[in-house]
Amino acid sequence: MMATMTMTTRLTDAGKPRGRRGRWIVLCCVTAAALGAGWWGLRHKPAGRGEGNQVTWVMPEVRNISTDVTATGTIKLKTGAEVRVGAQLSGIVRSLNVTVGSRVQKGEVIAEIDSRSVMAKIDQARTQLAQANVSLLKAQTDYSRTQKLFDAGLIAAQQFDDAKAVLEGAGASVAAAKSGLVTAQVDLAYVEIRAPISGTVASITTQQGETVAASFATPTFMTIIQQGALEVIAMVDEADIGNVRGGERVVFTTETYPDHEFSGTVTRIAPVATILSGVVNYEVAVSIERDLTMLRPDMTANVNIRTSEHRALLLPSSCIHKEGGQSFVYVQSASGARAKRTVSVGSHMADQVELLHGLGAADKVQLEVRGVTP
Repeated sequence: MMATMTMTTRLTDAGKPRGRRGRWIVLCCVTAAALGAGWWGLRHKPAGRGEGNQVTWVMPEVRNISTDVTATGTIKLKTGAEVRVGAQLSGIVRSLNVTVGSRVQKGEVIAEIDSRSVMAKIDQARTQLAQANVSLLKAQTDYSRTQKLFDAGLIAAQQFDDAKAVLEGAGASVAAAKSGLVTAQVDLAYVEIRAPISGTVASITTQQGETVAASFATPTFMTIIQQGALEVIAMVDEADIGNVRGGERVVFTTETYPDHEFSGTVTRIAPVATILSGVVNYEVAVSIERDLTMLRPDMTANVNIRTSEHRALLLPSSCIHKEGGQSFVYVQSASGARAKRTVSVGSHMADQVELLHGLGAADKVQLEVRGVTP
């Protein structure tokens, strides 16, 4: 009897821990199921159904939006920016002081013609002037003597008139000799060929030691391009040219620098169209404001002309709903409830739309949850 009771007591004591462990396991499973059900309900809770549900409200964004006209253009030299430098005198090129690509300043000596022939002409003109002065001095002396004799009645009037004419002719010869000397001295100034503008030497068509002839036409020595005298010539389609005005802002890139934006301003619009392959375009000239040293003539430019800019209210496109051909949104009323309001929309930009009428910047608009219709 004693043995039986002891065994029973052991069985009872051993069974208690197992009952408690089971209850804990069941309790944990129930709790996990409840939490999972709650999470599932929150994840799949419809947004915007009923006035008590929480919804996402957004406010219109105020931003400057612009309208651009795109075109393709070319970097060109401005009119008068390219100067051809020539020789005024014939002769041998004694020195050539620049090469292609050289930077020159206005007035700098870029070449010289052999001056020996000009110096010979100057010497000859000086000699002729000296002879003319001697002749003038003799004519003045003769005239003075003749006048005294004529006043005394010792010679005829004809002889006096002849002496006066010789004096006047001698004076004219002196004036001609002086003019010849000035001309020869001017030619001496043409021996040195100076840069008419500051810029870069683009081409050279002669060499040191060559003989140039300036008898019938001025030979071209070289071509100088004025620094910074570049502009963009954009070809704008006839469908867009009506929106382009002088003074409008321009942003463009080049094939050489696709990631660098250059800025400028519309300066002129061609009155006559340019027809290429049946397409009507108008040339629009754009002045370049900065970074001119990066650009070269004949580079290709991708041009954006800003034709208009204004402030606008923008909303995400998902806020806009359609019904009966009208657009509307859900706004938050003063009481916090949701209200339907008709709006007028404008242009679309990516995932946003412009609001023209019906909303203010302080209105709160319901943002539609993806895949859920309010």
